[in-house]
Amino acid sequence: MSEREAKREQFNQKTSSGNKLLIPIVVLVLAVVAGGGWFLFAPQSVGGPEVVSAGQDGTIRFSSADYSDGNAKFYRFKGQSGPIDFFVVRSRDGVIRSAFDTCDVCYKALKGYRQEGDDMVCNNCDQRFKTDMINVVKGGCNPAPLQRQQAGEAIVIAAADIEKGAWYFKGAVN
Repeated sequence: MSEREAKREQFNQKTSSGNKLLIPIVVLVLAVVAGGGWFLFAPQSVGGPEVVSAGQDGTIRFSSADYSDGNAKFYRFKGQSGPIDFFVVRSRDGVIRSAFDTCDVCYKALKGYRQEGDDMVCNNCDQRFKTDMINVVKGGCNPAPLQRQQAGEAIVIAAADIEKGAWYFKGAVN
């Protein structure tokens, strides 16, 4: 092989190995775009929702002060039939509201909601819902209401009320 041919062969080898690296990068970018990329912007913490359990009185208590910033906080209750996800948020009108992290329409997707300003947005269909309508408007793709009570400076949710929403999460992974 001549020196010229050797250089040409060397050049061709470098080009082909560069293309091998480019292909996985292109595939990764396409996968992110095809998946909607919503997970890159999800407001929940990296570890997922905070796991909570009921006290001896069968309730979960949260401090009202924890919601003063208007940011939804996401929780997972380890129910008798598996995990049940819900969120608590203070709406712009000052009311602290709670809902299952799902709705009557998109529950099978198990994608839940994310918060964008004063809206909760379905991660499956991108429908937007004002936080001050949670627990007021029910059905359809609205966040499924979860009963809660304000007791002084505490928000109280009964474990039995959370268990009523277990059917939404059948098939969820612990």
